[in-house]
Formats: sequence, C-alpha cells, structure tokens
Amino acid sequence: MRDVPLPDGAAGAPPARIVAGLHAWVTSPPLRGLVARFGGDAPPGDPASGDRLARDPLSGDPLSGDLAAALAWLDDFSARHWDFRGGRERPEAAEPAFDPRTAGQVLAAASALGLVRPVPPARRAYAHLVVLGGLAHACLRRVAYAAHLVRSGTAVAGEVAVLGSFRPLSVAERRTLADAGVTAGDTEVDALDAAVRLAFGVAGPAEADGVDAGDPHRSWSSRTWRPAESPPVRVLAAPSGDPGRRRAHTADTQRFWAEHVRLAPGDPVLVVTAPVYVPFQHCDALRTLAVPYGCGIETVGVDPALPGLARLPEPAPTPGRYLQEIRSAIRSMRALHAAVTTGRAAR
Repeated sequence: MRDVPLPDGAAGAPPARIVAGLHAWVTSPPLRGLVARFGGDAPPGDPASGDRLARDPLSGDPLSGDLAAALAWLDDFSARHWDFRGGRERPEAAEPAFDPRTAGQVLAAASALGLVRPVPPARRAYAHLVVLGGLAHACLRRVAYAAHLVRSGTAVAGEVAVLGSFRPLSVAERRTLADAGVTAGDTEVDALDAAVRLAFGVAGPAEADGVDAGDPHRSWSSRTWRPAESPPVRVLAAPSGDPGRRRAHTADTQRFWAEHVRLAPGDPVLVVTAPVYVPFQHCDALRTLAVPYGCGIETVGVDPALPGLARLPEPAPTPGRYLQEIRSAIRSMRALHAAVTTGRAAR
C-alpha cells in the first residue's frame, strides 16, 4: 500500500488545503479496505450499517462526497467496531482476537495511514519543539528523543515544551520507572520532570509557577529548566477544558501552552509523540495551534532504533491498539474539519 499523507501542516495553510488533506486520508484505499473488512459495505437497511449515511459515503467521486457526513459516519462506525476502551484509559482497553488475515490487513493499513514508521524531522530549525506526555515509559522516551534532536543539531529558537497533566501514575507505570532506575512522584507531570532531569542533565527548575486549586482537573503548573547549551525546557501541566467531567487531554495542554508561550503566526512547531499517535495528535495540533495561531505544525514519532532508548522499551502496538488509534485519528479529523469549515473547534 502507498503511504497516505496527513493534512498539510504548513504555516498559514488555507482551510481548503487542510480539508483536501482530510478528504484524501478519509477516502484512501487503506481506510476503505478496513471499513469493508469490518462490514462497512453492508447494504442500506441492514441494522449493522447504522443510519442512511451507511450507503457507502466513502465511495464514488471523492470530490462530490459530503466530508462532514463521511466523518460522522466513520465516527459512528469506528465506535461500534474499533472502540476497545469504552471510556477507559488506554492501558485498560480490551484486546480483541483477530484471525491472521484481518490482523495482517490492520497492520498494513496502519502502516500506510502513518501510525507505524517513524519519520525524522523535515527541517533543521523550529521556533518551538513540543513533547506530548503519556504513560510513564512514553514520557521517558519522548523527552529523551527531544534531547537527542537538540543535541544532534535540530535548532530550537524558543523552547522545548513538555506537556502533560496531573493524571495519577498507575502501579504498572511506577514499576516501569523503578525498573529504569528513575525516581519520580505520583503523576504524569512528575514523570515528565524526572525525564527532563535525566535527558537534559539538569538538577531542578529555574522558575516555577502554578495554581493548586485542590482539584487536579482545575490546577496547573509550569516549571522551566535551563540546561547548558540547550534551549529552555518548560514542563507544563494544564487544567482541563471540561473540569467537571474529565482530566486535561492533549488539546487542553496544547491550547494552554500556546497561551503561555505567545505563539506567533508563521512559527514552525515540531511535535514529538509516538508513531501510533501521529495522525491523531497531528490533527489535534492543527486544530488547537495551527488554525487559531497561524503557525506551522510538523508531527513526528520517536525513532525506536536510537540506542539511547533501548533501556526504555515501548510495547509493540497490537492490531486492536492500531484500530483504536485509527478511531482517534478519525475523531480528531472530524473536530479539525469542524474547526476549519465552521470556525467551531469540537471537543
């Protein structure tokens, strides 16, 4: 399968170009093939097909299709067939059993859709480098990769921003940190602090700010570290955009950081995550950063082949996990489409 490019992240990309990129990904053969594999070609009227939009909104002339309808249909379809979390955290997702042919098709599609192979940064210089938090091992790996990029010649004019939340670490995450010889606290942002100390060789932050609201969904913190021969590194924990219902998610942290750093039009921003999350988090960054601020977004996944990451193993994603993150990408693309066509950033 040929690789499917993600929506354009160039600074100032017009809405029409972003929409065209969304359309190309949504109507791509790998995604169509997955939909068909899981029964998406059921005839109209079949209960498994959903509503009338199940009359294959992804086929026919791609330029005449209703992209909003196709994204809504895919959101519903993936909720029924590819959602193994059921509202739980990612490590708690169920892992379905697939026959070898289905598992092989899922892996091939995930690769073509940009969830498997790491791609190095395209530029040598950026205004900012943004590291997205996650599970404990991911915090260590992504911050280590950011430090590697800086030391290997990637210029960062502004700051390295390490974004997380006050999500409590699980027992398994604490064990992972202990096995790696890393001392951390109780939350994801504590793990990010520990990762910065380890990767950038700093003892403590030079500046600290924040608000303890007595509720992790409403609290925030900002700690800036100043490594020698490196741009400043800011570890930021954001409040939730919907504190009555959930913790802060990726889009919340990106918006919060943009307000703190005074992101400017034309700024090229490099976002670092894991390969499996690149499509989903690239589209989130377009919606929360590129569209409102006019900056450029490039999103890359950590390269697992780097020798320095060998002691921080990343579990290989399963077919079920790839399907879950293809669903995440669909939902992120739906929100991005709403933002660029109606000015409304869906959450």
